[in-house]
Amino acid sequence: MKKSQPTWTQVKAKLSAFDRPGLVALIQDLYTAHKENRTFLHSRFGLGESVLEPYKQTIQRSISPDPGRSARILDISAAKAKQAIVDYRNAVGDPAGLAELTVFYCERAAGFCSDFGNDDESYYGALLDVFEQAVIVANTLPSSSRDELIARLDQVCIICQDFGYGVVDTMADILGTSAENDD
Repeated sequence: MKKSQPTWTQVKAKLSAFDRPGLVALIQDLYTAHKENRTFLHSRFGLGESVLEPYKQTIQRSISPDPGRSARILDISAAKAKQAIVDYRNAVGDPAGLAELTVFYCERAAGFCSDFGNDDESYYGALLDVFEQAVIVANTLPSSSRDELIARLDQVCIICQDFGYGVVDTMADILGTSAENDD
């Protein structure tokens, strides 16, 4: 008979048997086991100078690698970059930080395509998905924060003017503006 996968309920039951020092020791083991766990805990507790920095680094490496370094165009992964945003949401969930990461993603992806060329429809699709997320979350923020982020997204639209697959038109639709710029 095939064993079923362990569930959170089973894990929770085991955790209830731990005393405080036991739980701290377990968390320490998780902390030392993987970099992602450290990043999660640092973010959750607001430790370090910039909670967003490790997530921005992952996004940068994943969708906009520096071609002068050992990174290759084949190393590009929109999925890894998008996962960094999800990881931040799960660790902290702060809307302002989430908006910053999504706008940062859009800026880096558009800049990379503009600077080095990229005619990958799925890359553009990921850019549009994150662009839409950025607009949605930015619109939940106070106007002082929102306006700056929307202005940065307008700049992303300008960078994307010559991209194929209707990218700039879709961005304009998402922003609720026409694709035509006021020249």
